[in-house]
Amino acid sequence: MTEARAQTAGSLRAGLRASLELVRWHKPSGRLILLIPAGWALWLQPLAPPPPALVGWIVLGGLAVSAAGCIANDLWDRRIDPLVARTRHRPLADGRLGVSTAVILLVLCLVAALLVVLALPAASVKLCLLLALAALPPVLLYPSAKRWFGFPQLVLAICWGFAVLIPWAAASGTLQGWPLALTWLATLTWTFGFDTVYAMADRDDDQVVGVRSSALSLGARAPQAVALCYGLTAAALALAAKLQGIGGALFWLPWALASAGMLREALLLQRPHLPPSTYGHHFSNQVKLGGLLLLALILSQR
Repeated sequence: MTEARAQTAGSLRAGLRASLELVRWHKPSGRLILLIPAGWALWLQPLAPPPPALVGWIVLGGLAVSAAGCIANDLWDRRIDPLVARTRHRPLADGRLGVSTAVILLVLCLVAALLVVLALPAASVKLCLLLALAALPPVLLYPSAKRWFGFPQLVLAICWGFAVLIPWAAASGTLQGWPLALTWLATLTWTFGFDTVYAMADRDDDQVVGVRSSALSLGARAPQAVALCYGLTAAALALAAKLQGIGGALFWLPWALASAGMLREALLLQRPHLPPSTYGHHFSNQVKLGGLLLLALILSQR
């Protein structure tokens, strides 16, 4: 009896570990890189700084949506992932979790995201609900884009754009003004840039499997495209801050450091014979640099 209980407990622990791996909670960089643009929106909207309760709800919603996106991605790719070195040990790819379990977790994450939207300020909940429903198709269909579109990273960037639109709508009740448009643009270009780099690690495997990516479509021009994206990101956020009356050394010094760091990271991609680990490090560094831009906005409004 004791042995049976031990086996049951072991199975439960293994299932929990696999479930956490499925939603990538063992890789916090992927969670933070979605929450950072939401922070840009919250500290750039007209009523900034945002109430702490609203920040908390946005964080919870971002975690739920991010988890749902990871699950949808692995469900789409469960037959491709075993063929790619970086993904062959994911829970669905190596059989540690079944499809039915993943679908249940996906539904739970979507329900959690819905509950967060319904908990947002009453004056903006209808608009936020419409935005959440509009975000659902691209979030669930993004993983299939690599099968039919040469720039699937652009689809992901559109998904990421809702991380700006929903917090902005929740805080202000509207979707108006150039600062919002510029923050949305900054998020699109930043996401396209860092996810293009992320796809560079899989170029050889993707060619063999037959899936597409912006890294493959851009070829040798990918580092220059990434540099352009990061330059547009920094410029768009700077202009959005200027339009909102944000400035001073507490903003411009961190902004300059982050902008220079992003461009440096992009230029380093031009070096020949880069090891595969380079692209993962680049992704992690973007979390730090994007976070530094957010810190600049927070410090300038204290």
